[in-house]
Amino acid sequence: MSLTFSLAHLMGGIILVFGFSLLSQRRLAAMITIYQIQAFVLSAAAFWQGYAQHEVNLYLTGLITLVIKAIALPIGLRMIVAKFNMIRAVETAMPVLLSTIIGVGLIGVAVLVVLPSTLSAVSLTREDLAIALSVVLLGLLVMTTRRNALAQIIGFLSTENGLVLAAIGMPGMPFVAEFSVALLVLLAFLVVGVFLFRIREHFDTLDLTGIEEIERRGR
Repeated sequence: MSLTFSLAHLMGGIILVFGFSLLSQRRLAAMITIYQIQAFVLSAAAFWQGYAQHEVNLYLTGLITLVIKAIALPIGLRMIVAKFNMIRAVETAMPVLLSTIIGVGLIGVAVLVVLPSTLSAVSLTREDLAIALSVVLLGLLVMTTRRNALAQIIGFLSTENGLVLAAIGMPGMPFVAEFSVALLVLLAFLVVGVFLFRIREHFDTLDLTGIEEIERRGR
């Protein structure tokens, strides 16, 4: 049991570290790489939880996470970056240091919210939920502190990684729910990809600040 706890916490901690690292990155290539590594670790966590819980469904979840989130989506994101030639640093809504401090505070909030409210749950589930909620909150913070639409998508995908981490850490989670989330994310990515191409076609930029300025001038 100690090995189960240790490896589960280690992989959850690594996922959290990479979610936190997104806050300090301003280049899309680096953000995509960090997200991809996070997804690889998430798939490994799903495989390990499948072994620890003796659940075949979690092996399937790990396989879906590996194929869709760790391989297919990063390839699609890199294709968009290459298509739009987005090599410049992404503008942020607040200084990186301030967003990092807020990120630390959000992790503290997640721990304070989850641990006292899940006293009846087993320790492994409680701590995994605290880590998962931290990843979700950090992903939302990335979405709100980046002005580039593609960077916000990466934040959204990181948030979804946190939701999957919570799902695999809870025994008895139906596989159909996990599979539906994966398909929903893939569908959302395809829709957003088309949306980004339309934005670039009409405004010649994916910077939301620039789009707002163009809109104001149009009025």
